[in-house]
Amino acid sequence: MTGVPASAAGGSSGAQGAVPGSAATSGAAPDPSGPQNAGVENSGTENSGAESAGAGNSGAGNSGAGSAGGGNAGGGSIGAAGSGSRDGERPARGGRKIAAAAVNQASLWNVANLLTMLRLVLVPGFVALMLAGGGYDPAWRSLAWAAFAIAMITDLFDGHLARTYNLVTDFGKIADPIADKAIMGAALICLSSLGDLPWWVTVVILGRELGITLLRFLVIRYGVIPASRGGKLKTLTQGVAVGMYVLALTGWLATLRFWVMAAAVVLTVVTGLDYVRQAIVLRRQGIAERAAALEETEA
Repeated sequence: MTGVPASAAGGSSGAQGAVPGSAATSGAAPDPSGPQNAGVENSGTENSGAESAGAGNSGAGNSGAGSAGGGNAGGGSIGAAGSGSRDGERPARGGRKIAAAAVNQASLWNVANLLTMLRLVLVPGFVALMLAGGGYDPAWRSLAWAAFAIAMITDLFDGHLARTYNLVTDFGKIADPIADKAIMGAALICLSSLGDLPWWVTVVILGRELGITLLRFLVIRYGVIPASRGGKLKTLTQGVAVGMYVLALTGWLATLRFWVMAAAVVLTVVTGLDYVRQAIVLRRQGIAERAAALEETEA
């Protein structure tokens, strides 16, 4: 009978002398199958910061208290860690925003936009070469044709590169159609001013291009008019025809360029009328959809 209190007292004094969190106080003496050790295992498994506190208490009551205290300590450490991780995320998010802004700013100088800028720069150079030597020197006209050909070829590549490699930018959306119409308009006006091309041809082609561009902006609230195969064929035919007129051709080549230009004019008018039809249909559909949505809202 006297040995039991002594053992209990020894266990209690050991528990009082144990330092919380110390690895030296091991609870290996009790039976592993006992309830005391079960409390130690639970506290050590659930909360890593409570292992030593739970292990130092060999008594049944003290082990439960140590486990509870360890749970509080573990919870505090977890909360501190969570707070630290959240604090660490804030500058990381800000850094990502700064990096994204830097990428967007740098994307202005991608390959597609550089090709568009090249076309814009070629426009005044083309005009200067076209009018050099009175506008009829075959050598200067050949150089002007080279500048025009480079502009038309880059027009084929910049859009493809932008769509394929995700290089589409707001600058490209605005500058690309301007560059296309600038080089074509400059060539047509130069040819008509030199007497090589009737003015009515220039008026028809440029009037169609400017009119369709304006029409696109008017119906953009209802949707986008997609580029058709006829429009692409029209652009190709116009480029070939104008290029042939820029060169000082004679003989059967001069006759051939006349028919190529005639085909370009026909395609210009036909595709222009088709765009007008698509714009009317798109506008009607947009108005009908808005009216239906308004009726559903009121209902």
